[in-house]
Amino acid sequence: MAPNSVSEVVSLLSEHGDRAKMLAGGTDIIVQLREGLREADVVIDIKKIEDITSFHYCEENGLSLGAAVACYHLYEHPQLSQLYGALADSTHIIGGWQIQSRASVGGNLCNASPAADSIPSLIALNAEAVIAGPEGQRTVAVQDFCTGPGRNVLENNELLVAIQIPAQGGECGSAYERFIPRNEMDIAVVGVGSWIRLSDDGTIAESRISLGAVAATPLFAEEASASLVGKEPTEENFAAAGELAKKIATPISDMRGTDEYRTHLVGVLVKRTLTTAALRAQN
Repeated sequence: MAPNSVSEVVSLLSEHGDRAKMLAGGTDIIVQLREGLREADVVIDIKKIEDITSFHYCEENGLSLGAAVACYHLYEHPQLSQLYGALADSTHIIGGWQIQSRASVGGNLCNASPAADSIPSLIALNAEAVIAGPEGQRTVAVQDFCTGPGRNVLENNELLVAIQIPAQGGECGSAYERFIPRNEMDIAVVGVGSWIRLSDDGTIAESRISLGAVAATPLFAEEASASLVGKEPTEENFAAAGELAKKIATPISDMRGTDEYRTHLVGVLVKRTLTTAALRAQN
């Protein structure tokens, strides 16, 4: 089925419940259906709905990113890639070029993988998920969207319509980095997104740090973020924030790395992404 409006999708979801699955880029759901990891009576193709497939930016309201907008639109857009550095960083490494021409940030968010690349960037950028359902629309902070591995706040009769990200001024900068064991294993051992807003005097006015692949869901490092406010953007202060961020990490040990190694990487990547974010803000 290929409805032409959000209301039609909501009606179909209300009718079929969890037996209906959404098709946007299809890079995950098609594989999952073929492998029997998910089942569906109805697959709803949402690529004809403009609200879900379009994006626009304005200085007042920021970026409204349709849930089905493909990754490449972000890192190839000269203005958005500069304003939203962390999101450009993460969308540029989600799979290969072919995947990036189909996969969407909204799909990456809905999959709710603890190791997803775009989610720490969205959390660092203080993004909100715009959700449509039978009762109308509601918004949920992206930092609260994922509830567990592969699980999120969406009810069976709801869909993610867009992601709203605040406007960025010239004093803002953000960055995302991940560590992978090798190029052939394209899943983050740890991923970190950082965002900084500088004051007129060059000190840090605001900061947001988010961690991926170190807990059941991506995390907002609130204490580490707040610790930077009013301080100079120095390596020492960024390293101290990294040490605070380590305190909320509860990683597992698996074939990609031990829990001790992952915890160590949190400190390394927090320092690196904050340094890049500060440079981007200054420039």
